[in-house]
Amino acid sequence: MIAKEILKKLRRIEIHTARLANEQLAGSYHSVFKGRGLAFDEVRAYQPGDDVRFIDWNVTARTGDPYVKVFREEREMTVMLLVDASASQRFGTRVAKKSDIVAEIAAVIAFSAIKNNDRVGLVLFTDEVERVVTPKKGAKHVMRVVAETLGFQPQGRGTDVARALDVAGGLSRRRAAVFVLSDFLAAEPYEHSLRIAAARHDLVPIVVTDPREDELVDVGIAYVEDLETGELVAVDTSSRSVRDHYRREVAKQRTQRDALFKRLGLDSIAISTAQPYMRPLGEFFRRRAARMRAA
Repeated sequence: MIAKEILKKLRRIEIHTARLANEQLAGSYHSVFKGRGLAFDEVRAYQPGDDVRFIDWNVTARTGDPYVKVFREEREMTVMLLVDASASQRFGTRVAKKSDIVAEIAAVIAFSAIKNNDRVGLVLFTDEVERVVTPKKGAKHVMRVVAETLGFQPQGRGTDVARALDVAGGLSRRRAAVFVLSDFLAAEPYEHSLRIAAARHDLVPIVVTDPREDELVDVGIAYVEDLETGELVAVDTSSRSVRDHYRREVAKQRTQRDALFKRLGLDSIAISTAQPYMRPLGEFFRRRAARMRAA
């Protein structure tokens, strides 16, 4: 993609996703990601109904009147975007390619983050970690993150989610919100790294798929290319048993992946290229916000 095309696409995404972040996610994002905790702000005179656990006994003893400590929420946090740039992301048969949708979702999250004064970082990965943008604040930095996602030309073809998680883990010592945007069609196992990352951070897998990946269409003998290996294989798609076997294998892989997310207590987001991504994304944030209010 040449520079002029990237700038044009960047401008379109900036306008579109910034509006979505402001109109649909702003309040929910703030509720869901509350930062690192509470920090001491000041002391004030005790008022009926104040929690006695927050009485500042030193000030109370010195003045002879009860005083309590007041805390404020530390809002600032780090948001890490782990973006799959493997060859399978360039597939798409509906509204757009998976890579285009991933770029827009990353932009929506990034714009939501800077609106709340959070830091945003980026890891672009294939079967290697190919690009790292360290977390920073500000609109200019977010535009760089989005531009990197749009214009990146990967060297690798495969997917190694584990390696991306391991690298991201070293970028933020404190608890961070880590979004993994991928189809999770990974040849290498990633359960161990996922488990470690889930224990340290608020980890959110965003799984982007295309409906055509679910089943083979009967077109006779077809030469199918594995985008991540480049291997070309002749497949008899007219065979019902071949189509059924493929469908079962795809369903099995997705069931195992979803079971892993559930076992680790992860809230995942399922995105399809056939549907607007803001619906499942917005539902995730609203669901998390409601759960936190009820806690």
